[in-house]
Amino acid sequence: MRKIILLLLFISFSAYSQTNQFNGTWNNENCKNCSKEYILTLNIAQSNSKIYGIAEVTSKDEKLNSGIMEVSGYVYVLGEKAQITLKGKNGVSATAVLFVNDGVVQLSKRGGSDLIPKEAVLTKINE
Repeated sequence: MRKIILLLLFISFSAYSQTNQFNGTWNNENCKNCSKEYILTLNIAQSNSKIYGIAEVTSKDEKLNSGIMEVSGYVYVLGEKAQITLKGKNGVSATAVLFVNDGVVQLSKRGGSDLIPKEAVLTKINE
């Protein structure tokens, strides 16, 4: 009986860890309480515990435009938090943490150059 319970518990953890919550295209264009000074767009794919993709910051102010940045990183064990690195032109980079909750991703910048905003709330625009 104990073996069956342990097997079911293992299967439930395995199934939970396989959900790829970070897949898709995310941006802050539809954020209601945000400043519209810039638009951050993340197009990322998650494969098990790895994240790959591209990001771009666009703005009316030319100084805030970042161009295309490469995104790479990993997802923590329970799948609700990810650590990413964004690499831009001329070798500049920044690190950030992503938190997913109820279909919204919160980005918090941890360090690096000023490629991305310090904080942003991103909504999914498509798979």
